[in-house]
Amino acid sequence: MKKISQELLKIKAVFLNPTKPFIWASGIKSPIYTDNRLVISHPKSRDLIELALSKLIKKQFPKVEIIVGTATAGIPHAAYVSKILNLPMAYVRSKTKNHGRNKPIEGTITKNTPLVVIEDLLSTGQSALEVVKILRAEQLKVLGVVSIFTYQMKTCHHNFQKAKCKVFSLCSLDELIIEAIKLKYITPYQAKQIIKFRNNPKDLSWMN
Repeated sequence: MKKISQELLKIKAVFLNPTKPFIWASGIKSPIYTDNRLVISHPKSRDLIELALSKLIKKQFPKVEIIVGTATAGIPHAAYVSKILNLPMAYVRSKTKNHGRNKPIEGTITKNTPLVVIEDLLSTGQSALEVVKILRAEQLKVLGVVSIFTYQMKTCHHNFQKAKCKVFSLCSLDELIIEAIKLKYITPYQAKQIIKFRNNPKDLSWMN
């Protein structure tokens, strides 16, 4: 979505810098870095994004009865969306507690209750799909995953297909790049470098 892309760039939730690569936690050198946690600090952007997520969920998953956030980035978005849709919310821990009831899931979800998972960003999709795996292991009905932003990596598409899980995002890297060029954040040549990285993260020739 054009407006979402503009907002992410405006609040610097997405950084594009082909001349000075970022280092991801995985060690990969990248011309793009995303921190959608910043969204909650900007009320206008936040309200726009949470409303858009709510509409996307109702359109694609009309039978949803509970919203589940991924820890930790997906939790605030799940909270806002569940409020807008007037639905219960839960979240899945990144690590199971080693005390108490050792629950991986916080909140009340009964079996066969249709739910949707909210993630802030999709790169390979592995983090979101790990949450889906945990929910399915508890015999819960996962309708799909929605995110604010996706890099559109082939690996992500393959992983979701393999897991037989539906996935939708508010905006994509391709859409964001179009807006970034219009706003003169990057040049058309730099856009090609970013796309080259996205298509093959292990190929560092985009840095040349």
